[in-house]
Amino acid sequence: MPKTLGEKRSQVKQIREIFDVVYHDAICSLEHESPLELLISTQLAAQCTDARVNIVAKDLYKRYKNVYDFANADKEELESYIRSTGFYHNKAKNIIACCQKLISDFHGEVPESMEDLTSLPGVGRKTANIIIGDIYHKPAVVVDTHCIRLSGRLGLTKQKDPVKIEFELAKIIEPSYQSTFCHQLVFHGRAVCNARSPKCGICPILPLCEYPNKSGNLPKLTIIKEDL
Repeated sequence: MPKTLGEKRSQVKQIREIFDVVYHDAICSLEHESPLELLISTQLAAQCTDARVNIVAKDLYKRYKNVYDFANADKEELESYIRSTGFYHNKAKNIIACCQKLISDFHGEVPESMEDLTSLPGVGRKTANIIIGDIYHKPAVVVDTHCIRLSGRLGLTKQKDPVKIEFELAKIIEPSYQSTFCHQLVFHGRAVCNARSPKCGICPILPLCEYPNKSGNLPKLTIIKEDL
């Protein structure tokens, strides 16, 4: 039988007890010193690794120091800075248009509501939720590839659509924990629960996961809570 909301909430609470120890330092992987830098870096991270974006960002934010620099940027020059992140033509166009709209509609400041953020060129719900959670410290469920994969394997949702996953998870994750939980999922996804060959044998939340049961072969748990 499908798990109830209450059962899923209990599952998340148990996962949190472990994650808060194992991934106590989980934060946004995109390095930034301002809301604008995080907004732009998140756009650059589409179809690109955070590590690559952080490398690009070092020179990018020396050249373009504020929203006005980006709004008035020469598109070809901006493209030369962000080329290695991929899809650089479209990203450059959106970044320039986004910053122009920030100036015309929001006094040059990064807004904090989902409606305002998603009105910006190149900003979808995932990017908006990163800003809402990490900059404004409001409840926000960031549904990236790690969140989609892990929430499905854990049995927290059967949905495949990112927006539906976001709304389902928002019902079972304590609001104040939502942003942190999503960062912890990223850390866990990279370290243990990767896409092709999850390391179930060393997973600290294995007893709380449905994924091994699909094969009928439950790996031996080699890390227990007392060891964390």
